[in-house]
Amino acid sequence: QLQLVESGGGLVQPGGSLRLSCAASGFRLDYYGIGWFRQAPGKEREGVACVSSSDGSPWFSRSVKGRFTMSRDNAKNTVYLQMNALKVEDTAVYYCAERRAVVGSPYCLAPNYYERWGQGAQITVSS
Repeated sequence: QLQLVESGGGLVQPGGSLRLSCAASGFRLDYYGIGWFRQAPGKEREGVACVSSSDGSPWFSRSVKGRFTMSRDNAKNTVYLQMNALKVEDTAVYYCAERRAVVGSPYCLAPNYYERWGQGAQITVSS
């Protein structure tokens, strides 16, 4: 079965850190096609991080830039989203996704380019 499996969600206090993992099962993950999204209750899904197809460089939304980073472990077929200095407004369900389309930044933040999605991981930032 071809799927993306996320892990690492949870509850954290403001200012804390969490790392989300996104492991590919049944296929080889294409790092150049990775995006991270989140959806808070009552809000639309928004892109927070993605990898540009043109040069493989990461791109971050204005709301998380400087606090979130992306990395990968090719041997584990896994990508990561490191989230630091978390804020209450970062509370949401986070998704990793993979696209086949060749898209540069910042357009790779648009959810409609992505075909394969993880199941989502809840991140709650609260004191």
